[in-house]
Amino acid sequence: MTDPTTLCHILHGDFVDTGPTKKRGEFMDCKEFAKLRKNLNKTQKEMAQLLGVSIKAIHSYEQGWRTVPPHVERQMFFLTARKRSNNNKQKPCWSIKKCPPKQKKACPAWEFQAGKFCWFINGTICCGTAHEKWKEKMALCRSCEVLASLTGSDPG
Repeated sequence: MTDPTTLCHILHGDFVDTGPTKKRGEFMDCKEFAKLRKNLNKTQKEMAQLLGVSIKAIHSYEQGWRTVPPHVERQMFFLTARKRSNNNKQKPCWSIKKCPPKQKKACPAWEFQAGKFCWFINGTICCGTAHEKWKEKMALCRSCEVLASLTGSDPG
C-alpha cells in the first residue's frame, strides 16, 4: 500500500516510483496524458472511444492510478502528431539528425518514408543504435526534437 505522501508526489509528478526497471521519462505520466487529450480537444468519453478503452481507464490514466500502457501512449502521440502534421514544413528525422547515408538506408523510418513518424516505428536507428523495446526507444525519443516538434513539447 502506498502511503499518502508518496501518492501525492506521484500524482503531482514530483517522482514516479515504478520499481527498478522504469525511470521518469520512460513512459507517459498522468499530466502528459491529460495535456495531450486537451490538446486534441477531446472529452474523456471521446478519448475512451478513440483509444478503445473504458472511461474508467481514462480516469485512471489522468489520476495516476494506472500507468498508461505503451499501446495507448503510442496512439496518443500518433493522434497528436496527425493533428499537428498538417504543417508540411517539418523535415524528416534523417535530415534533422543528419544521419549518414549508410545508417539512413538501414533504418525503417527511411525505408517507409516515415521521417515525421520515426518515433512510431520500432527498430529505427537513432543515434547509431536500433532500440527494440518501446520503453528504451521512448526514453531517447522524448529528448529528440522530432517528437517534440510534433507534440508541441520541449525535448529533454
